Amino acid sequence: MFQNFIPLIVDALANAAIIFFVAFGLTLVFSVLRILNVAHGSFYSIGAYVAASAGLWIVGAGGNPWLTFPSLLISAALVAALFGPLVEKTLIRWTYGRGEAVQILVTFALFLILEDLQRLVFGVSSLYADTPMSLLGISEIGGIIYLNYQLLLIALAVVALLGTRIFIRHTRTGRLLAVVVADREISEAMGINTSRIFTLAFSIGVFLAALGGAMATPTTGIAPGLGAETMVLAFAVAAIGGLGQIEGAALAAIIVAFVRVLAIYYFPALDAVAPYIVMLLVLLVRPYGLFGKPATRRI
Repeated sequence: MFQNFIPLIVDALANAAIIFFVAFGLTLVFSVLRILNVAHGSFYSIGAYVAASAGLWIVGAGGNPWLTFPSLLISAALVAALFGPLVEKTLIRWTYGRGEAVQILVTFALFLILEDLQRLVFGVSSLYADTPMSLLGISEIGGIIYLNYQLLLIALAVVALLGTRIFIRHTRTGRLLAVVVADREISEAMGINTSRIFTLAFSIGVFLAALGGAMATPTTGIAPGLGAETMVLAFAVAAIGGLGQIEGAALAAIIVAFVRVLAIYYFPALDAVAPYIVMLLVLLVRPYGLFGKPATRRI
């Protein structure tokens, strides 16, 4: 009986890895900048489009197909380098200190602009670049066949989580990030360049979203509307785990992924709504999420 659930578990963990990258970036941006970035899903889809286009170009030009692996990482880095500092220093910085409604409206407007920009640049046809997944092949364990690329996704998500904890606790920049998260005003009084920290945090968030899109490219087709779907799912995961809680985002991604896979296997009609049912149930019991804590608010 347990053997029948092993493929389900692997599918869920691989799905959780992709969701985690996006929700992780959203959570990081909120914890430092205190902004819910509605445009976050667009960076996911842009990363996917750039990675798919790069992979198809490498294969079409007769290049070494193994170059498609570093192209996934490079694509995410390029998206972060292009959009991170530019967006934070213009639109996002303008919203600091303003009400949540203004922040949401501004980032939603950015989301609409980026969605149209993707259609202009990449067109409306679907892209599918599965070369990395094909190269890694499959493995048979205990009579069950697994995609090695799925196992790679799980390992990368674990590395990202552990690497972030090491970065925050054992590097100067990471500790500065933690200080700004704890108290922005005291950080500024101590002479910390919070503007630089905000730009860095936002750029890392963009990179994580774009990396999630890039890593998902070999497993799924890329089409218009992907950013909106991902954005809503990332918000649900972040809300379940607790806004600003990295460990909460990891646990919530696993929970949501398992629920989605269970729905696909046993209740296909509930596939689309299953994550949001989980979010509703969690928030009814803990309005601040699994790892979130109630906090006082300055008025």
